[in-house]
Amino acid sequence: MDAIDAAMEAEWGGADRIELCGELLQGGVTPSHGLIEAVWDQVSIPLFVLIRPRAGDFLYTADELDVMERDIRVARSLHVDGIVAGALTTDGDVDVGAMRCILDAARPMEVTFHRAFDFVRNQDAALDALIELGVQRVLTSGGAPTALQGAESLARLNLRAGSDLTVMAGGGITATNVAEVVRRSGVREVHLRAAERVPSAMRHRRRERLLSRRQPPADDERVVTRQALVREVRGALSET
Repeated sequence: MDAIDAAMEAEWGGADRIELCGELLQGGVTPSHGLIEAVWDQVSIPLFVLIRPRAGDFLYTADELDVMERDIRVARSLHVDGIVAGALTTDGDVDVGAMRCILDAARPMEVTFHRAFDFVRNQDAALDALIELGVQRVLTSGGAPTALQGAESLARLNLRAGSDLTVMAGGGITATNVAEVVRRSGVREVHLRAAERVPSAMRHRRRERLLSRRQPPADDERVVTRQALVREVRGALSET
């Protein structure tokens, strides 16, 4: 969920737990302190907060890991139930060092490893690493575009994890396929957004003005501010 009304709708609809995010159209990033606090004031079911400092890949610098640890401290100070996070190495393995830092910062909250898992090079090795780290849960589609397509992989992972870690199926879960996903995979938990488009209540519209980008960057690239381009603009201004 990425808004307070969405979180409340989820609880009213019968959800057992909420994962709170920001910018879901970009795959999700850490929500604001204000949103976390407001949602936590309103809901009575467990609340997990996504810890992701930016969109793009899951390879983080030391500065980005510091941001994540600061955000974890905020979530912990609000006494939410858990966080959702993940970090990978350049070779597509679980970044064990980064995850240890995340787990240390998060205690005593639960930690779910998010769908960075679907970008690892070896799912079995990644699952074993998460179990050894002490992560409580992994959210995955089994590496497929949807959980239904990845049901066989989910079943293998679920069997491998046993009682050491919960495999939660996510990716394209709907009322029409959830029973089949659970039946074929054997998972005990599923993750879904259950969203629909809601038109704006604004009567005044400026349709020629767009803040959102029609084509966001791909998962393996980012749009980043660069100092050279800032200098170019400053240089252009100095010549006026």
